[in-house]
Amino acid sequence: MYYQKQLDDVLEGSEQFISDLKPARVRHRFKSKKEALKQDTIYVYCPEVKIAAIKKAVENYSFKVVINDYSVKNFTKKVICHFQSGLLTKKQRQFLILATEYGAWVEPLVSYLDQRLHYTEVSLIHSSYFLHEKAFSILSTKRTQIVKRIIDFVSALLLLVIALPIGLLTALLIKLESKGTVFYLQKRVGRYNQEFKVIKFRSMCQDAEKNGAQWASQGDCRITQVGKFIRKTRIDELPQLFNVLKGEMSIVGPRPEREVFISKLEKTIPYYRFRHAVRPGVTGLAQVSYPYGASVEDAVWKHKYDLHYIKHHSLLTDLGILFKTVKVVILGMGQ
Repeated sequence: MYYQKQLDDVLEGSEQFISDLKPARVRHRFKSKKEALKQDTIYVYCPEVKIAAIKKAVENYSFKVVINDYSVKNFTKKVICHFQSGLLTKKQRQFLILATEYGAWVEPLVSYLDQRLHYTEVSLIHSSYFLHEKAFSILSTKRTQIVKRIIDFVSALLLLVIALPIGLLTALLIKLESKGTVFYLQKRVGRYNQEFKVIKFRSMCQDAEKNGAQWASQGDCRITQVGKFIRKTRIDELPQLFNVLKGEMSIVGPRPEREVFISKLEKTIPYYRFRHAVRPGVTGLAQVSYPYGASVEDAVWKHKYDLHYIKHHSLLTDLGILFKTVKVVILGMGQ
């Protein structure tokens, strides 16, 4: 109740409070969102019951986060973020409106963090984040979907032609090293939670999962010598271009996962299945932004990047991810 009392004190007799406010002169306001994203301190206003969750989420940020400080009167070059504003009192919302009127940069906390961190803070999202489909251009704009599909199809054809010699050599090396098939087919979950068989060059021994499904790990003894190389250079992913041609995958998108892992992860990771609102990708933002990992914590971080990709998708973003993927392949930075 401390924050509510503080607010009552500063808003007691709104005329006096407003007269004490210092309006930001035009030249002292943020010139762009880019400037607002570089501030050392931001102010967050939320219901008291959400303070602990926000403190936990922001504890390792490189910038300072001040929560529910209603004593602020000078809004010049202040970043004011609100969280679950629908649960704030009328007086609290009045404070945010005054902040806007007097020159502060005001916006929802998750939206601000999305753009500043370049990933979505999944611990702070709630259902309303997903219920405005128009905010997701990749979901709501038919033209975007058509253009992306055309680019996927043409790119997959060209890449298959270019990579044909590499694919033939890889197939030969796999056959020479170990018994078994050249290709490995595995059920993965795709768009709208529909399962499909993803195609990869086999990088493990033939009976790699005789004891059940498990994530691959660093130094995994099931991986063959050829397998180590093709996984590190992402050559094992080349056959997935056929999945792209079939419309089961996209060149860029969240990586497809198996149902056995998804059913476990969704119990601890908020809105994990939302990644299936789009086609899975051969490469993705999570793959070029986060190092290889095989734990629930790693899955959480990849989910942060996947949600950010879906929310802020653009063809320019896809090009940037493809460029970073090429660097990963050339420098051998894959798994």
